[in-house]
Amino acid sequence: MPLSLRYLLRGQFKHFTSQGVEVVAVSSDGPEIPAFLEEEGVPHHIIPLSRKITPVQDLKCVWQLYRLLKREKPDVVHSHTPKAGLIAMISAFLAGIPVRMHTVAGLPLMETTGSKRRLLVFVEKLTYRLATHVYPNSFALRDYISNNFYSNSGKLKVIANGSSNGIDIDHFSHTEDLASQAKEIRLNAGIGQDEKVAIFVGRITGDKGINELIKAKNRVEGLKLFLIGPMEPELDPLEASTQEQIENDSDIFWFGFQADVRPYLMAADFLVFPSYREGFPNVPLQAGALGLPCIVTDINGCNEIIIHEKNGLIIPPKDEEALAAAISVMLNSEELFSSMKEEARPMVVNRYDRRVVWKALEQEYENLTKRDV
Repeated sequence: MPLSLRYLLRGQFKHFTSQGVEVVAVSSDGPEIPAFLEEEGVPHHIIPLSRKITPVQDLKCVWQLYRLLKREKPDVVHSHTPKAGLIAMISAFLAGIPVRMHTVAGLPLMETTGSKRRLLVFVEKLTYRLATHVYPNSFALRDYISNNFYSNSGKLKVIANGSSNGIDIDHFSHTEDLASQAKEIRLNAGIGQDEKVAIFVGRITGDKGINELIKAKNRVEGLKLFLIGPMEPELDPLEASTQEQIENDSDIFWFGFQADVRPYLMAADFLVFPSYREGFPNVPLQAGALGLPCIVTDINGCNEIIIHEKNGLIIPPKDEEALAAAISVMLNSEELFSSMKEEARPMVVNRYDRRVVWKALEQEYENLTKRDV
């Protein structure tokens, strides 16, 4: 999706172009494309990819992408996200592209059962079989894949310390302008200087743990909560009671999708990220870089970014009681909260600066294209 191009992989295209690599981007259509083109300065082609299961549309996309690849004749095709990965790897295989790389940044199959899970496992296996190299973006995700449905360890590799893109530590830094915007956000919300605010950033859906988050809020007195992100009721609707409380609770502030989350993160005191599944999430990196300790679930990626009671707290997924207890620690244990806050930025900067990720990826491209010439 163009949203992924612009935000999840931001800066990669411009960087590799500056290193002498000719980059062509492909995605479905969307309102983010003009800004993406302006920021990255690379050619872009539209293929009408869908996140849903749409076999007829998918076959059309394979044909369109195959024709594009035969025309462009790239040395490398590198895909991200499950559906785009499947379409890209089929098309690139048929077009005879020598290096076919697929990054795995999360697996929807982790939260499915029955026939749908079997279908998703089949799709992942087919994608990996057609790829020449597969890149889980966390070590825990690599182990999950290897242990559960794809044991060809020769194809699986994690770039650098994990993450699809690392983080721009200069962009996610405190500035006077951001501090002023953050102060205004709190002021407009009627939140006092001494009140602590929890923030969630991401899709406002069931699999992000929003139902548990709202239930946990009800167990904790005086919590103010910021929600940043789009509702996606067509994909994963919230429970009716959760939706109703978000709309009516005066201590919950839903700001919708925000192109720049920095002022909202700076307006908050800690991140709550109770997701059921991730690959290697950007949000805890962004929050940590801005000095926020994080509550995360014990899942892939999150449990690598956060070290328990060092720069945040790790809780079991789908556990509203544990989530409420962790929120209480953030609100009431001042010494621990202060020490985690102090460690938050250094632990991100030292491990996940995007320049480290880009350098490792650049070396991977160089090694693979030399090997396959």
